[in-house]
Amino acid sequence: VQLVESGGGLAQPGGSLRLSCAASGFTFSAYPMGWFRQAPGKEPEFVAAVTWRDSATFYVDSVKGRFTISRDNAKNTLYLQMNSLKPEDTALYFCAKGGSAGGSPAELARLAWYTYWGLGTQVTVSS
Repeated sequence: VQLVESGGGLAQPGGSLRLSCAASGFTFSAYPMGWFRQAPGKEPEFVAAVTWRDSATFYVDSVKGRFTISRDNAKNTLYLQMNSLKPEDTALYFCAKGGSAGGSPAELARLAWYTYWGLGTQVTVSS
């Protein structure tokens, strides 16, 4: 299994970035996928998740209405569109492969439920 994130960088407050996660080594279309982030000195935080069956999406409250998670099963790629960025969004963002084909909303929000994750891409929001 390999997960490779890209698309991070420096953005101004109010700006946008689009993160990508290229997946390989497993049947991407059969697993839920998630995005997490970790700021310096803090624990990893759930950002968003998308199921495999119906592409239902889940978000942490702090990004609802600003971030959009999506997946392209034909390209084995997961995305995170981030709009209206805030300085508090600054973190290392990484994608993760779900632990099973199922997963309740509570499980989708727990990093421990996921079995693989990438090295991440840095997002810095600053003027």
